[in-house]
Amino acid sequence: MKKNLFFILFASLLAFTACNDDDSTTSTPISIAFSVPSLNLTDDTTAVQLLFSEPTPSAGFVTLTYNATAVTYGTDFTTVPAVEDNKIVVPFEANVTSTSFAFNKLINAIEGQVKNVVFTISEVSFDTTVEGNTTIQLNFNETASLGAALAAEVGGATQPNQVYIDLSSGAMTTAPRVSWDLGFYSGSEFRVALNGSVKMSAKQLQTTNIDLVQEEDLTMIIAQGQGVANQIDNPSGEITGETGTAIAEISENDTDNKVYLINMGSNPATTAPAVGSEGSASGSSRGWKKVRILKSGNDYKVLYADINATTHQEITITKNNAFNFTFLSFANGIVNVEPQKTQWDINFTTFTNLLGGTTPYYFPDFVVNNVKGGAKTYQVLTADFTYDNFTKANVVEANFNNDQRNIGSSWRSTSVTGGDGVPVSQFVLKTDRFYVIKDPAGNIYKLKFTGGASESGERGYPTFQYSLLQ
Repeated sequence: MKKNLFFILFASLLAFTACNDDDSTTSTPISIAFSVPSLNLTDDTTAVQLLFSEPTPSAGFVTLTYNATAVTYGTDFTTVPAVEDNKIVVPFEANVTSTSFAFNKLINAIEGQVKNVVFTISEVSFDTTVEGNTTIQLNFNETASLGAALAAEVGGATQPNQVYIDLSSGAMTTAPRVSWDLGFYSGSEFRVALNGSVKMSAKQLQTTNIDLVQEEDLTMIIAQGQGVANQIDNPSGEITGETGTAIAEISENDTDNKVYLINMGSNPATTAPAVGSEGSASGSSRGWKKVRILKSGNDYKVLYADINATTHQEITITKNNAFNFTFLSFANGIVNVEPQKTQWDINFTTFTNLLGGTTPYYFPDFVVNNVKGGAKTYQVLTADFTYDNFTKANVVEANFNNDQRNIGSSWRSTSVTGGDGVPVSQFVLKTDRFYVIKDPAGNIYKLKFTGGASESGERGYPTFQYSLLQ
């Protein structure tokens, strides 16, 4: 295939320089070009070829200049011949139709990074023209990160942020927890998720009239051990089936799509709590809404209002298959929250869980994995393997499952026994465990938490490290 490409390109160069004049005494300079306009660097060493339109009349050289993006000569790449004064001089023999130089890639681009070098033909030692591919761009191929040590910026003890981590690139995306209210599923089913990070709940009413005035229902408020299980989304991350979401699957039949009373949950606290305590759920109430959701072709049609309103607003939500959800803020419309569904693995967040499968319970310092995008996890105890000695050969594929809570809050505890025997609020890192994570691309990492509090003991400062298993 490479030989065929060479002859095709060579023929193209000949065509470039063919003379249409019948006067055979007219001399056309030899032309030169790179064989291709760009290359993706999949090997450690790549031959970069330049082609002449006809055999060279004598030995000589081609001088190339270059521009590098996010890479440095000698650190990230080298060449043979070597670069001198920001130029590379490539020799050639007499009576040849090509020459080349070696490009040595010393580092890969981590997924999501742009790293490349562009070479340009600047001078040839005899009379020639530069036609066709006057430059070539060498792109460093993407690879998964080998690992890193990161700190998720959830914002301290009030934990106002959700932080999405992409292990293969090391990228972190932060969104305020209060920036969204409902998530509209992009999959084949029409499902709507609640913002459980602020303790939202939803209750189906027996009306389809969004403009009827409704009243608050205090039994819907989520507190520690208070609330109704079927008024929150399934905390496992399951989105389909009868127990997937508190809001039923949106029906083709409009009369089946009832109005829902929405408890908007609570804001983070505005003042820092006592050291060792958390303030993520102790802020003011976010109020109440009513909402009715219909199908509109392959879109969602959303009707919403304050509960005492007799008119409503409408918005259309279009599915975007690149993302798990499209997010709606009642105050600000459609908002950006999650990265694309294949570009994050774990999310540091606060979370509404179920204890015993029946009792809503709110957790700070929670970590979910992106099951809808294909990221799966499981826990390993150090009694079975140490973190340092755990290898890819020790991974048990059967241990991965579709529950997004496999990390959850299991990496920490939140109290110690005081001198009087009474528990005292304090962050405690569990060092007897670590986690195995498979990302949507199939890369497998081991991850351990290294902290969760500041030096003064303030909660909301999670740190962790991870390594690619190869």
